[in-house]
Amino acid sequence: MTDPQVAPYGSWKSPITTDLIVSETIRFGQIALDGQDVYWLESRPSEGGRSVIVRRTRGGQITDLLPPPFNARTSVHEYGGGSFVISDGTIYFSNFADQRIYRLTPGSEPQPITHGENLRYADGVIDRQRGRMICVREDHTVAGREAVNTLVSLALDGSGTRVLVSGNDFYSSPRLSPDGSRLAWLTWNHPNMPWDGTELWIGELRADGSLGHSEHVVGGTDESIFQPEWSPDGVLHFVSDRTGWWNLYCWRNGSIVPLCEKAAEFGLPQWVFGMSTYAFASAHRIICTYTEQGVSHLASLDTTTGKLEPIETPYSNIGQVRATAERVVFIGGSPTEPASIVQLDLNTSRIDVLQRSSNVTVDAGYLSSPESIEFPTEHGLTAYAFFYPPQNRDYVAPHDERPPLLVMSHGGPTAAASNIFDLGIQFWTSRGIAVLDVNYGGSTGYGRAYRERLDGQWGIVDVDDCVNGAKYLVNRGIVDGKRLMITGGSAGGYTTLCALTFRDTFKAGASYFGLSDLEADLLETHKFESRYTYRLVAPYPERRDIYYERSPVHFIDRLACPVIFFQGLEDKIVLPNQSVLMVEALRAKRLPVAYIAFEGEGHGFRRAENIKRSLEAELYFYSRIFGFPLADAVEPVLIENL
Repeated sequence: MTDPQVAPYGSWKSPITTDLIVSETIRFGQIALDGQDVYWLESRPSEGGRSVIVRRTRGGQITDLLPPPFNARTSVHEYGGGSFVISDGTIYFSNFADQRIYRLTPGSEPQPITHGENLRYADGVIDRQRGRMICVREDHTVAGREAVNTLVSLALDGSGTRVLVSGNDFYSSPRLSPDGSRLAWLTWNHPNMPWDGTELWIGELRADGSLGHSEHVVGGTDESIFQPEWSPDGVLHFVSDRTGWWNLYCWRNGSIVPLCEKAAEFGLPQWVFGMSTYAFASAHRIICTYTEQGVSHLASLDTTTGKLEPIETPYSNIGQVRATAERVVFIGGSPTEPASIVQLDLNTSRIDVLQRSSNVTVDAGYLSSPESIEFPTEHGLTAYAFFYPPQNRDYVAPHDERPPLLVMSHGGPTAAASNIFDLGIQFWTSRGIAVLDVNYGGSTGYGRAYRERLDGQWGIVDVDDCVNGAKYLVNRGIVDGKRLMITGGSAGGYTTLCALTFRDTFKAGASYFGLSDLEADLLETHKFESRYTYRLVAPYPERRDIYYERSPVHFIDRLACPVIFFQGLEDKIVLPNQSVLMVEALRAKRLPVAYIAFEGEGHGFRRAENIKRSLEAELYFYSRIFGFPLADAVEPVLIENL
């Protein structure tokens, strides 16, 4: 091996190319078990982001079950999730193009079982006794009216639909008891989001399938209930954050019984349907995952004794947990392993990787290992992040140079950064650019109080934490304080634009479909998030002044550094005008600005060519702003006013 070359940070040649990232990487969604078979969802950039249902048989044969152009993806809440359900080998799925439910018997063409336009379905469960599926329906048939959400039953032969539960703004998680006699579900109303407060209800099902007596079990406006599930012997279980942490409980003989009280998160923010952090291996044994300090753990919980026994795995990020008496299947990843479909034998502890999201093998000499850091922030508090130093075995920087730092602000904002292996992060670090992935106040994985730091403070606390994280590394002499960048998508794009507008720490940034005008977004956005800012910012219109004060588009005079914008033109969550307004304002101010819009893309880019273009364009933009050469030729970006 030759000695490393001396070259400036940012200019290092890396084997982690955009072609490698997009051609060899898929995204996993929902997992389902049916008999001995495992099913999962793969979103494939190489197929235009199409979501394909895949089956692995007991013998290990992996087969695509969904023929093109079918795309298993629902648009309920716009974010979707819970797009398919399986019963005895027959699949029922939501098709993205028309949002109808189709029945798929392997070997046959999918057949629609729902009719009508502007109706969307998600989060289904099969009621075998009555030959139907119970699911969430979102009705967009009346123009100019807010969509109407209900729980409905769909006859599996396509003969009809019946509304079972209605009247509230939102519903999720319909779950049938093992004997089919009772239905549990979650519901909530504006202005709450499901991580703010939800209610768990149970209803008796009559012989004809209608809903009889129903009762409220637990939850309210300030208690978030997550993932109701019935045990095999018919006891209702759920996750609640009533103690300040999402912990497991059951409802037994009319009483709420805590199963494992722990300062850890057994739940997640319900951004999509069908999320699962636990499953039953038997009537009294739960296989679950929980998060401490941003890191996931797998465990077995005895619901009789409350004993929680760790299950050793190499994974630090775990989700979509499904189980039987013999095995547990989940999506697992770690700092060295990309997200994978993993099967663990509960008797032998053997782990089998059924499918990897990326089959790319990169020499460890090009990979940066994340360091979990805590740093001081405003009001004497502590915030969290994962720090990735530059790493490339072929290069070292001049001895007197410190690396540029790219701060990443995750979306949501009620979401979290994790330390799972991500080629998108390694793209930067292998070129000599350090990365700080921040779990600012408001992020999940650290308890309800940490989430609530952002209440009324969006655009302040998140920005403070990103700024203080960067300053922490500068003060330690680890990164170059004159070459600080910030990037983020959606809510992370809003944090990025606020940091660039209202602070002077960062010298350049990239906004991916980021919010710039809070009031315009509030008035234009979709139903699910249409009152989200009431808690994050302030009630509207009573405190319209705060919406104005927190909107970067009104304070371009304070923004004094270059920005690049990326936007999907079909985005229904953050409309394209949110980016266009900022671009026009920066153009008028004669600040360096670039704008790249993608036809056919919505909220988040799914097509390989657009993922490739955006990564390369962001790198090119920074190279021009900070003057470091690029090791590879990339398609230039038009940067106005440079």
